[in-house]
Amino acid sequence: MAHAAPRTPKAIERGSTTDLFSERAHRAALVAVPVLLGLVYGFWAAANRRHGGPVTGWNLLFGFVTALVFAVVLMALLALAPKLRREVHAVVWAAFCGIAVGFLFSQSGGSVLRSTALALGVTAGVFAVMFYRFYTHEDASGHAVT
Repeated sequence: MAHAAPRTPKAIERGSTTDLFSERAHRAALVAVPVLLGLVYGFWAAANRRHGGPVTGWNLLFGFVTALVFAVVLMALLALAPKLRREVHAVVWAAFCGIAVGFLFSQSGGSVLRSTALALGVTAGVFAVMFYRFYTHEDASGHAVT
């Protein structure tokens, strides 16, 4: 049988959940997570581009540049997007995800039309999910509903 995690009286009064990580760990994660995701994305894009052939210097450069761009854009999105209205916030996340998936698909040799169609499909799905999430978790002025 499951039991509730113990919380301090101050945490109960605040209505907050138990935080397992320190403020320092959260600050480190704001940089570490986008960098790790960028490295995975860059490796994936470089692997798609070489089509199973040998790894070359240009392929490594392409992977690292792709990882750098992905990580920087993701960090900017994590910093700036929460300040936007919920509609624009959802559009920005949807555009980021759609562009990322379309770019990966285009590196595997797919046509521009198929890459665009896939990106638009992903964008539409992510927009629907993110708009629903922001609409149900924020009030009309954009403040989180507790």
